Amino acid sequence: MNKKKNWFLRHKWWLIFVVAAVVAVWGVGTKTAKTTKKNFVTMDIKRGDISQTVTATGEIMPVNTVSVGSQVSGTIEEIFVDYNSTVKKGDKLLTIEPSVLQASVDEAKASLDSAISQRNYAKNEYNRSKTLFNEGFIPRSELEKSQTTFEQADSAVIRAQSQYDKAVTNLGYATIISPVDGTVISRKVDKGQTVAASFQTPDLFEIAEDLTKMQIETAVSEADIGVIKQGQPVTFTVDAYSSQTFDGAVRQVRLSPTTTSNVVVYTVVIDVDNEDLKLMPGMTAFVTIVVNSAKDTWKANNSAFLLRNFNGIIDVSSEAINPSNHLAIQRDGKVILVPYTKGIATATETQIISDEIIEGDKIVVGYIGQESKTKKTNTNRGGMMGGGPR
Repeated sequence: MNKKKNWFLRHKWWLIFVVAAVVAVWGVGTKTAKTTKKNFVTMDIKRGDISQTVTATGEIMPVNTVSVGSQVSGTIEEIFVDYNSTVKKGDKLLTIEPSVLQASVDEAKASLDSAISQRNYAKNEYNRSKTLFNEGFIPRSELEKSQTTFEQADSAVIRAQSQYDKAVTNLGYATIISPVDGTVISRKVDKGQTVAASFQTPDLFEIAEDLTKMQIETAVSEADIGVIKQGQPVTFTVDAYSSQTFDGAVRQVRLSPTTTSNVVVYTVVIDVDNEDLKLMPGMTAFVTIVVNSAKDTWKANNSAFLLRNFNGIIDVSSEAINPSNHLAIQRDGKVILVPYTKGIATATETQIISDEIIEGDKIVVGYIGQESKTKKTNTNRGGMMGGGPR
């Protein structure tokens, strides 16, 4: 026992040195392990709703607007409606002073009466000629002449009757009536004004057939028109009610394009319910067309999908596994790969379609200390330009 004790006493400094070396090596290893542990940069995966939309502006107008004009000329004698008047089909709107039109009727009637008298005389002459011809007192030429005179007189009556009917019809046009049920939204004439209908029909009124049903005509660029479909829901606002959002639906995508400032646009017609009559014709609508939407789905910020490869993050077993079809997910302190597909994409967020994502998962987008390829390239170029070591 004394020999062992003496041996330890003689070699204690060597033992202390060995223990110290072991401790130092262990400390360096531990420090190295801590140093090589990577701190990953992650982004949250959220649960919620997401919508892909197209925005546009347009003018609110009635679905059907009828322009009421005049087919005859004259001075306006009386106006029976004004702006915002509610009218029924057949209601009197205005009258044109009828004296000139009445004179035309009287003249046409006189011409008709004269033509009828001429026809009656020609008919009697023709009947006498037939009797005389049958008894052999006149030749056939005389009979045919009287027959022709009668037929011409009969045609003259038809022409005169037509002129008379036309004059009576024009006299009826002196009273302008409403062709539809609706509301007068525009009155373009005043009492005493002369209406000239010689070359084209002048517009007197505009009648909106039903102000409870409105439409918006929006211009959508060719870049967005491919995703617009009939029946898609629409929300819009107007300056008059800035705190209220109205609803509508796409009714029609017109195929006729127009070019504005070298941009090809298409007209999209949107149906709007206006039961409360808040919306007025001519208002500007700021439209949002909901192209696609998903409720209660996984989604993340678009910057979470910028990763190009998994180098330095996790080892992959196949080149087919890449950030386009798998996400590097940090879960319980570990990084795993989860398959996914992209769904609806907006300007800020993208839908994640995957059955393997759970609450609390985070997308790994890199790690602290990761070297930027762009920065490395610029440094190398700078060293060569400066004549540094090669």
